[in-house]
Amino acid sequence: MNRVIHARGHENVTAQHASTFEVTSDEFLTPAGDCILGIEADCVPAEFDDSFVAACQQTDATIVAELSVEGHTERVEGRGHPDLTFASDRSLVCRTSEYTDDRTVAIGMDRAAADLDDELVTALADGGELTLTLRVE
Repeated sequence: MNRVIHARGHENVTAQHASTFEVTSDEFLTPAGDCILGIEADCVPAEFDDSFVAACQQTDATIVAELSVEGHTERVEGRGHPDLTFASDRSLVCRTSEYTDDRTVAIGMDRAAADLDDELVTALADGGELTLTLRVE
């Protein structure tokens, strides 16, 4: 089961956050947003299908996030949790920790923004088009 989100990079993408990465529907990014990889997302968690959300809420769900921009692709893997609400109408966050809030779409991720390939981050900082595919296994 997949959910595809399209966003775009921004000159302030630094991908320096050690425990999360985020994609937002906001139209801007300040230098303080060191976990944000993409802005102007075309879909937010509150718009995800109920069946996708239910699958992510299973304790045994593996959630794979595939980030692609200009020929660079990263695969990050984590898991679901019953406390994932997918209620945010603004942004989605994947976390290495166990913390959940209305923006969280996966926990226990094996990498965060700071761990991503430098070429992918550079492409995002140059304004590249991001495709984020979330898959539940």
